[in-house]
Amino acid sequence: MPSTVEEPSMVLIARKDLKMSAGKLAVQCSHAAVTCTLSARKSHPRLVERWMNAGARKICLSSDDLETIQRLIGQAQAAGLVTTLVKDAGHTELPPGTVTVLGIGPSPRRSIDALVSDLKPY
Repeated sequence: MPSTVEEPSMVLIARKDLKMSAGKLAVQCSHAAVTCTLSARKSHPRLVERWMNAGARKICLSSDDLETIQRLIGQAQAAGLVTTLVKDAGHTELPPGTVTVLGIGPSPRRSIDALVSDLKPY
């Protein structure tokens, strides 16, 4: 059995400064989770299978601002992790194109934790 740090995980990092409603937050995180999963299925199908079989762990964390999201996506991409950046369509609470959530993974938990250990739960 793999150690916890080796198990695949996904993290969804949502912008706290936008003050999204609970429903908006849920939908934006869902967009990130689905897009990350579909991307990872193409590039890392065995990892996605392991992730799904282990319970498809997802953690929602908060970012204070857009700059934090931009820094983290750069670091995650440089580390070769699957990422997606969700931009709102602008139909409800936010202007079109507003970056709302960064999704990272599924990837080994230790790789994700190395990037986001200073973030707090949403």
